[in-house]
Amino acid sequence: MAIQEVVSDLVANVAQVQVEVGEHVEIGHELVLLESMKMEIPVLSEVAGTVAAVRVSPGDVVQEGEILVVLS
Repeated sequence: MAIQEVVSDLVANVAQVQVEVGEHVEIGHELVLLESMKMEIPVLSEVAGTVAAVRVSPGDVVQEGEILVVLS
């Protein structure tokens, strides 16, 4: 399976990380919960796979296009 990098669509704070390295996820699984302008934005998996890396932690500020999670 190809590597899938899940990126942020906006500048936001990381409220929660919902997955751990090695965890299997399906399409639609919530990976990270972002918070921006008092709104919570769930980041969902677009593919099924295994979490190869988590690049953010709660409290981090992420930029648009920044990699959040890597799936394989």
